Amino acid sequence: MPSARGTLDWSPAASHPELVAPSVADALAAADGNGDSGIAAAEVAPIDATLADTEVFCAAYDVALEASANCVIVAGKRAGETTYAAVMILATDRADINGVVRKHLGVRKISFAPHDDAVSLTGMEFGGITPIGLPAGWPILVDAAVVGAGAVVIGSGVRGSKLLVDGAALAQLPTAEVLDLALPHP
Repeated sequence: MPSARGTLDWSPAASHPELVAPSVADALAAADGNGDSGIAAAEVAPIDATLADTEVFCAAYDVALEASANCVIVAGKRAGETTYAAVMILATDRADINGVVRKHLGVRKISFAPHDDAVSLTGMEFGGITPIGLPAGWPILVDAAVVGAGAVVIGSGVRGSKLLVDGAALAQLPTAEVLDLALPHP
């Protein structure tokens, strides 16, 4: 039966900075130093980078799709200003980017951030972007279902590993806000 842990060999992420993006390693170390038991308790597991995409990853490592959360970077525009934000949603759901997210950010137009912008601005690999270690001040919008999911697998900033965290810990990130982001299932 698939679970969040799957068949991966998990270990404390703070002990393996070589398995995550530099900004993620810095954020994990800061959380550990601040006594933030949620994010500091994150675990990491190496994976085959060619299997990093969610559905392929879940099938390959026997991880439940409902225990996997995706981080997408959006770019909203209003009056010539661009606002970037991270959106955390369960892999089984789709986020209401054009409705809830756009209105919450107070922007007129919104879209997924261009690939090159997402990579260069976050310092993370596309397909491994995570809310941990994003640029300071970026809003992190976490779907309520992610917070209530218990242990979830998320990106590590690189395609060659994944993080395992309690979904509720993501709500404790400095700029995180919990919202009902998921579109209704058809």
